[in-house]
Amino acid sequence: MEHSNLSLEEIQRQLEEADNKKAQLEKLLKDKREEGKGAVVEQIRNIILDNGYDPEEIMNLVLRRRRKLVSDRQYRRYVDPDNPENVYSRGVLPGWMKEKMAQQGYDPNSKEDREAFKANSLRLVEG
Repeated sequence: MEHSNLSLEEIQRQLEEADNKKAQLEKLLKDKREEGKGAVVEQIRNIILDNGYDPEEIMNLVLRRRRKLVSDRQYRRYVDPDNPENVYSRGVLPGWMKEKMAQQGYDPNSKEDREAFKANSLRLVEG
């Protein structure tokens, strides 16, 4: 269809129709995806049952493993031997650490100095 010959009203009407059609298609897509979830759940349940397992037990393992991957991230922790309340693990340097670095002649803005300070002046605690 040639659009250059359309009136303003006709262009507006066609845009509204296109918006309505888009909304209908988006709803249809959402509904189809929801319908598909049921089929996928049934396939998974059948695979688990066909292998002689309880679906709840297997899904708990699947979910726990996923959570475990996220929660197993452990960062090195550095503790101030003079004050065990002062702990640094990562990110922005805390004020106590900057002060101690400056007192000992280290530059908190230098990565090399930060690493040397952690190695020489703090106690590393794993996990």
